[in-house]
Amino acid sequence: MRARARAVSATALFLSMASACGAAAATAYLVHTPAEYATAAAALRPGDVVTLADGEWADFQVLFKGEGTAAAPITLTAQTPGQVVLTGQSNLRLAGRHLTVSNLVFRDGWSPTDSVVSFRESSKARATDSRVTGVVIDGFSKPDRTQSDNWVQLYGQDNRFDHNQIAGKSNAGPTVVVVRDATQGLDNRHQIDHNWFGPRPNLGANGGETLRVGTSTDSLSDSHTTVDHNWFEECDGEVEIVSNKSGANLYRGNVFYRSRGALVLRHGSGNLVEANVFLGDGKSDTGGVRVINADQTVRNNYFEGLAGKGLSSALSVMYGVPDSPINRYHPVVNATIENNTFVAPASLFFGAGKDDERTVAPTDSRFRRNLIVNGASEPLRVLGDLSGIAFSGNVQSPLASTGFPGGVDGRTVTMQRADTGLLVPADLPGVGADPALAPIPREQTGVAWYPKTLPQVALDRGARRPVAPGEDTLTAALAASAPGDRLALAAGDYRVHQVLAIDRPLTVQGPRRGSAVITFSRPTLFEIRPGGDLRLSALTVSGRDAPDAAGNAVIRPRPGGSAANYRLILENVQLRELHGNPGFDVIHTGKDSLADLIELRGVRAEDISGSVLAAAAETDDHGTYNAEQVRISHSRFRRIDGPAVDLYRGGTDESTFGPRLEVAHSQFERVGARAGASLRLRGVQQAELTDNRFVDSAGVQFTHRVGEPRLLAARNELVGTPAIQSDIRIEAAQ
Repeated sequence: MRARARAVSATALFLSMASACGAAAATAYLVHTPAEYATAAAALRPGDVVTLADGEWADFQVLFKGEGTAAAPITLTAQTPGQVVLTGQSNLRLAGRHLTVSNLVFRDGWSPTDSVVSFRESSKARATDSRVTGVVIDGFSKPDRTQSDNWVQLYGQDNRFDHNQIAGKSNAGPTVVVVRDATQGLDNRHQIDHNWFGPRPNLGANGGETLRVGTSTDSLSDSHTTVDHNWFEECDGEVEIVSNKSGANLYRGNVFYRSRGALVLRHGSGNLVEANVFLGDGKSDTGGVRVINADQTVRNNYFEGLAGKGLSSALSVMYGVPDSPINRYHPVVNATIENNTFVAPASLFFGAGKDDERTVAPTDSRFRRNLIVNGASEPLRVLGDLSGIAFSGNVQSPLASTGFPGGVDGRTVTMQRADTGLLVPADLPGVGADPALAPIPREQTGVAWYPKTLPQVALDRGARRPVAPGEDTLTAALAASAPGDRLALAAGDYRVHQVLAIDRPLTVQGPRRGSAVITFSRPTLFEIRPGGDLRLSALTVSGRDAPDAAGNAVIRPRPGGSAANYRLILENVQLRELHGNPGFDVIHTGKDSLADLIELRGVRAEDISGSVLAAAAETDDHGTYNAEQVRISHSRFRRIDGPAVDLYRGGTDESTFGPRLEVAHSQFERVGARAGASLRLRGVQQAELTDNRFVDSAGVQFTHRVGEPRLLAARNELVGTPAIQSDIRIEAAQ
């Protein structure tokens, strides 16, 4: 088309406004290609507008720079909001002054650099007084989940990041960071407001924050960044949803909805947290605010249905390190926690983190005029000394926790749901959050022209596809399947000669237990890839035809494939003859993978030379692990050489939630003799063993690594099996 070859000056649509002083006219450009954009962007002047034509812009690395003015900023925008999509290897850099970018979408790719949107071109060319608004970043993650980047990097001063929509980051690195250093100036004064921070899946490692303001290196200086009226929804990356690492920042009017973790005042002093709403909806690990360092104020916030404990409590006030290095935990001094409302919190934790290193109690602090409405259990937990916190004017309903030193009045308080959607006391003036406090509506954050959802296909939501027995009939059926489909196997023998790649939710189901038998001639039968979930039901898997090589597995993630947040469910499945070589596992998770859930219900496994679940590949001890939650119930394991479950989390990092294990109503017979353990649990944060029977098996081994792990056990029968070995106290399970 001729328009592609014409000069950009000819594509300039029009904008002309000259001031009475004779200033140069501004120009509007409509550009259709990266080459046209480069020509238009080469010499931008105040008031110029560059518009990207609707369509897909693949592999487009945008450099937007210029010197606008407050009255006449330079603008980069989309022809139609949401219709300009940057795909492939794309990103955006801003440099200069008074720049505005709006209405772009990043999707179906990832940045080739360390950021998707960066407020700088280089260390010497940053953006100041600039704005990014109405931009969508949707699932623009690097395919290697261990490769770190930030989707948004704020450099310079006085920049605004607002009304953007950010969701689906699955690789390492905080989603949004405020980067500070002495060269550019530490007093940033950025504003981050009215954004929708949508679901971020669990990273299972440090570096999964949704927002980080500063780093420990410069944390003793003030940033003056304002974070207000944002939604944080299902932000589950790690225990710090927001990691504050600088001083004098304001967190106001934000909503934290069903997000695991907390707003953490990790480093820096003199920060204010006010008028925020934390709604957990009973979801595990949902938390509120964690207080560390000096001169922090937490006031007029509302917390409801937060199920988190420990460092993810609705409120946690930490112990500090004497003469703390800058990267550790400075003691809490002069904290003010006042006029907050806590409704049904699982935990209010004073003295969090107290250990042999963190030995300094909070001092010169106040906890006053707060309202606590008890849930189903006692919320207060205290470690150490509370004498440095003055309690006054607080009310707890119906009874005050006995651990408080005074200053908390127990009485029955009637709560009613206000028009704001929050619970307020019928008559309790001056205590708790302001009854007029209202969460910002979700639709007032992000953009109106792009959905606030992530596309997800659940297991068994697709079509039922019958599969007949035979050679590679299962392979052909899998190739023809769509996400969510159920492959319905008839009774008979299924021989598989290829590794079956699972890159979508898929169910493989037999007609009844044992009547559909799958054999395989490769080292692995099912290989989990990114996007894959797998459910096996009512069938038999035999390893008799597998090659005679060490390290076989029925199911494993693709090595180096960064499979994460997948679900693996086996129900009423028989597994047998996995003994043709040493270390033949049923499930082998492999390094750099993370399962959200591995569940075995009604599984029968026997004659296995490895483990039923081998999830112990992260031995570099950086706090990572391979399975968030493991559930085993009503299953039977016989003649297993390795531990039935080998679950490992090493290191001392406290940024993660798991692993967690439940084993109930299951039998272990002659399990673990070669490995010396029937269940080997190292660094597991919570294990619950109930109503199990161990016969002629090696003992259960539980070893503490970090945090406050719990081992709960009840009604387990040990026949010819040693007692449970644990380096922590074994609690009685319900």
